[in-house]
Amino acid sequence: MSTATPDLHNALGLDKRGSRRGRIVWPLLAALLVAAVLAWWFTRSGQDAGAPQYRTEPAVTGNLTVTVSATGNLEPTNQVDVGSELSGIIEAVLVDDNDTVKKGQVLARLDPTLRHDQVAKSKAALASSQAQVLQATATVQEARANLQRLREVARLSGGKVPSRAELETAEATLARARADEAAAKAGVEQASATLRSDETNLTKTVIRSPIDGVVLQRKVEPGQTVAASLQAPILFTLAEDLTRMQLQVDVDEADVGQVQVGQSARFTVDAWRNRYYPAVITRVNFGSQVTEGVVSYPTILEVDNDDQSLRPGMTATAEITTLQRDDVLLVPNAALRFSPTMTPASAQQRSLVQSLVPRPPRSTSERGNKQAGKNGKQHVHVLRDGQPVPIEVRTGATDGKQTEILEGEIAPGMELIVETVTAKKK
Repeated sequence: MSTATPDLHNALGLDKRGSRRGRIVWPLLAALLVAAVLAWWFTRSGQDAGAPQYRTEPAVTGNLTVTVSATGNLEPTNQVDVGSELSGIIEAVLVDDNDTVKKGQVLARLDPTLRHDQVAKSKAALASSQAQVLQATATVQEARANLQRLREVARLSGGKVPSRAELETAEATLARARADEAAAKAGVEQASATLRSDETNLTKTVIRSPIDGVVLQRKVEPGQTVAASLQAPILFTLAEDLTRMQLQVDVDEADVGQVQVGQSARFTVDAWRNRYYPAVITRVNFGSQVTEGVVSYPTILEVDNDDQSLRPGMTATAEITTLQRDDVLLVPNAALRFSPTMTPASAQQRSLVQSLVPRPPRSTSERGNKQAGKNGKQHVHVLRDGQPVPIEVRTGATDGKQTEILEGEIAPGMELIVETVTAKKK
């Protein structure tokens, strides 16, 4: 072997001492090569991903309607529970559910036998009292005549007869007779009052309608015993006029400050899902009610029901119009919520290249509307040279989808960013 051969072996690290060094160098070279390929692939992948894309919506001029939702039940404007002041057995029921009745119409009758007997007894008591008056009057006349006779005798005898005691006795007798007459007359008045009361009770055995209306509920049957000793039992429930109804809804405490008398509203019921009924607020109660820890305020809405498609007790969902703004500048609420974020490509590059480098503070555009809660300002973003640029605005009312812009460099038709859409890889 020539002398050049050992030199070549040494250069290639093939000598015995360099064989171990070669086994270490080649894996390192291979690892560096793989790392270079991976770095190229990720860089190419990031370039293929491209810059982020944004979806925009224009600012528009239009009308803004702010509503408050509430649920409740329909009720008649005047609902009357008809009962009985008397106890007894129902002899007849003359109306049924849904019947139209007039004021004074007979609805039912109690058995009047006992009341007829009481009237007859009262009439007899009155006649007895009147006879006692006649008897007392005759006694008065007799006592008066006796006293006059004794006085005439005393005048003729010059006061010798009768004695003073006899005259005083005659005067006392007359006084007692007059008192008995007055008591008898009072007894007549008392008997007359008892008779009138019994006759009134007799008329109450006939249950009559107090209003013109419709029978909503009939709660009694013939032969049923009515006990009115503690409270008047309810026999019928009447509604005065179903063409005019009221809707009582519960307005949440967070919304009651916006609700006022005279505001218009509309509502739907499950029976007519695609129909909206108009209504007007007539009362907002100051008194609150608490249901399962939720505070609400009963609110009354007046409803027209000319076609009588609405019925008492129906559950309704109302939308009360609390604010109406016409021809105002509106932006989508999504534009106010938008805030620029790091794209996936840049995040991927950062994870490989910049993971060990501290991230600089976010810019104002990145913070976006997160500062709105602190300083009362909000931002929308527009595209300039492919980058989102914030514009400071002052907002007004909102309906949950669009918000009124009071101040800011926003014009109708200006495209505002509402969402980030990352470009797909090719």
